[in-house]
Amino acid sequence: MSRSVLLVGSSSPIGRAINEVFTREGDRVMGVSLDADPHAEHQLTLDVSTPEGADEAVARTVERLGGLDVLVLAAAVMAPGRAHEVSPEDWRRAITHTLDTAFFPARAALRVMPGGGSVVAVGSVNATLAAPWLPGYSAAKAAVEGLVRQLALDYGPRGIRVNAVAPGMIGNEDLPEVAEGYPLGRVGRPHEVAEAVLFLASAGFVTGAVLPVDGGLSIASPAAFLRPDLRQRLLGDAEPGQA
Repeated sequence: MSRSVLLVGSSSPIGRAINEVFTREGDRVMGVSLDADPHAEHQLTLDVSTPEGADEAVARTVERLGGLDVLVLAAAVMAPGRAHEVSPEDWRRAITHTLDTAFFPARAALRVMPGGGSVVAVGSVNATLAAPWLPGYSAAKAAVEGLVRQLALDYGPRGIRVNAVAPGMIGNEDLPEVAEGYPLGRVGRPHEVAEAVLFLASAGFVTGAVLPVDGGLSIASPAAFLRPDLRQRLLGDAEPGQA
């Protein structure tokens, strides 16, 4: 049966891929972002980092699509920089457009979602794995994971499931200097994140979960396996299968 989906952050590459996979399944998707997506059938240009913007996005989705079954939270801003140099404005920008754009739409959606609804957030490996110079983004993504668990606990009795995916590096092109750090030997693609989001939106007995979509990055030891110099020191001349 066709579902009504509100997709926050629809204009990003991952957002567009999510729109495509849900549409392929016959679902009706309302996209919302700060930048209009000319390819989206249903699109709102709103700032949902505010309660008012989020409430309007949910109300207009319910009005146009006849309800709300699935909420996907895929908006984020990195605002990189070293902590002692990050401006208060950049810190707030990372928190506002990563955490607030998850909380306020969820808050509005949970008021109108029927029993059996689903919320899926797009998190990041940076919630648990530190990367250089991303204090605001990493803090916000960690908070999103905490929010997912809290909402899953609180709204499970209503039949609403809340989960997240945690992508690693995602791109539309090969990044060989990055791919070496991934056990699969490459970075991910937007459609691979989208397929994982679709799975969680449909998996009826999964809630409170964070699904890595990271090519194995989160299971690898950087010191032992990812740096070629240390890998050579540990393995010596041994070939794989001989050590």
